[in-house]
Amino acid sequence: MERTLETELKRWQLSPVRKPLLLLGARQVGKTWLMQHFGQKHFQSIVYIRFDRNERMRRIFETSNFDMQELLLLIQAEAKTKVQAGATLIILDEIQECPAALTSLKYFCEDLPDYHVMAAGSLLGIKQHHGTGFPVGKVNTMTLRPLSFKEFMFALGNDFDLDFIQNRKWNSLKLISDRLSFLLKQYYYIGGMPEAVSTFLRTQDFNEVRRVQNEILANYANDFSKHVPTAMAAKLSLLWESVPQQLAKENKRFVYKEVQNNMRSRELESAMDWLQRAGLIYKVDRINEPALPLGAYRNGAFKLYFLDVGLLGAKCELDISSILEKNAIFREFKGALSEQYVQQEIRAASDFTPHYWQSDSAKAEVDFIIQTCGNVIPLEVKAENNTKAKSLLTYCRKYNPRMAVRISMNDQSQNLVSAANGSHTILFDLPLYATFMLPDICKDILAPPSHAEL
Repeated sequence: MERTLETELKRWQLSPVRKPLLLLGARQVGKTWLMQHFGQKHFQSIVYIRFDRNERMRRIFETSNFDMQELLLLIQAEAKTKVQAGATLIILDEIQECPAALTSLKYFCEDLPDYHVMAAGSLLGIKQHHGTGFPVGKVNTMTLRPLSFKEFMFALGNDFDLDFIQNRKWNSLKLISDRLSFLLKQYYYIGGMPEAVSTFLRTQDFNEVRRVQNEILANYANDFSKHVPTAMAAKLSLLWESVPQQLAKENKRFVYKEVQNNMRSRELESAMDWLQRAGLIYKVDRINEPALPLGAYRNGAFKLYFLDVGLLGAKCELDISSILEKNAIFREFKGALSEQYVQQEIRAASDFTPHYWQSDSAKAEVDFIIQTCGNVIPLEVKAENNTKAKSLLTYCRKYNPRMAVRISMNDQSQNLVSAANGSHTILFDLPLYATFMLPDICKDILAPPSHAEL
C-alpha cells in the first residue's frame, strides 16, 4: 500500500533545512510500516530502535547527557550498522516510552543536522510531554491518518478510475459512476485502517475485515483502562459509546446529557480532550457567523466524528449487506456515514479545519464550513442522489458566498444561485467519490489568476 504522505517525506529527506521528523497519528494507522517502507525505499540502510521493547536503549538515552557523538556511536553499536549522514535513516519508534529520546531530537537538530532522524509513537503519549523537554521548534511534524478513499482506490488497483477523477474527466466518470459508487460503499464498510484494508486485499472476506476492525476497537478500549485512572476510564467508555449514537440522530449536535442521564459537561470534558489528543475522535465546532477566521466565531456547540468510517460502521454493527443492499438500517444511518466520510476526506486532503453552521432559529444547518483562498465555503453532504439542499440555498441567499459545494452521489455539475441583491454564488455539485478533489477545485474557482495567465 502506497501512502500519499510519502511525497511529503521525500521533500523532507531532500530539504536543506530539514529537522528531525516527528510522525504523528493515532495508534494503528501505519506509522511504523510507513517509516520502515520509506527507509528501505530511499536510504542505503536503516537503524530501527523501538523503545517499548529495548530497555538498554532507554537507559542509554536517559544517561547520555545528550553527548550526541557518543550517543551516535552507541546507536551504531546497538544496531551493528554504521550510521552514515545522508545514507542512513535513524528510526526512533514508540518514542513516548523514553522522554529523553524525545528531548534528544533537539540535539540531533542542533548537533547532527546532516543525519536523517524520524520518530513516531503514541499521539497521546507524545502530546503529554509538551512543556517537559519537548523539542519545540526543533522538529518537523507530519500527521498520518487512515487511508483516504484515494489511497484505498490505489490499493485495490483502481488506478485508471483514479486518473479519471484526478484529471476531472467528468463526462467519462458519468459512464462509470455506478462502479465508483459501489467502490465507495465498500470503503464505507472497510474504511482506511491499514490492517483492515490489507486483510480485504488478502482475503476478499468482509467478515475477516470486521474481525480486524473489532480487534482495533477492543485495543482502543483497552487503552482506556491501561493509561488512565478507573474513574476516568469509565467516562471515556461512556463517551466513546455515545459518539456513533449521536451521529445517527438527524440533529448530530453532540449533547452531553445523552451520554448518561444527569451527567454534566464538565464531568466529560477531560474525557473528550483525552480522546481528541489520542486521535480517536474529531470535533467540528458550530459557528454563528461565516466570517474569517472561522475559529473566532465558534459558539460552543459541536459535533463529534470517529477516526475512521469503517470503525464507525463496526461500532454500530452495520453488516455488509446493510450497506451494499441498502436495507432499512443503512437508510437510517447513511447520512452519518457520508458525513463521517466527507469530514475524513477533508482532513486527509488538506489542512482545512471543518466547522458547521446553523441558523439562529435552528431550522437551517450546513454540514461543513471551510475556509480557503480567503473565502468561506459551505459544504452540504447528501448520502444519495437527493440534492434538495434547502439549508444550503438558505445560507447562499443570506451570505452570498462566492462558491458553495453540494456533495452527493449525483454527477458533477455547476450552476449559479442568485441572491436578492443580484449577486451570484457558484454552486458546484461534486460526486462523493471525488471529495478528495475539493481543495484543487476550490483553488481553481477561487484563486486569482497568476501573472502568466493575465
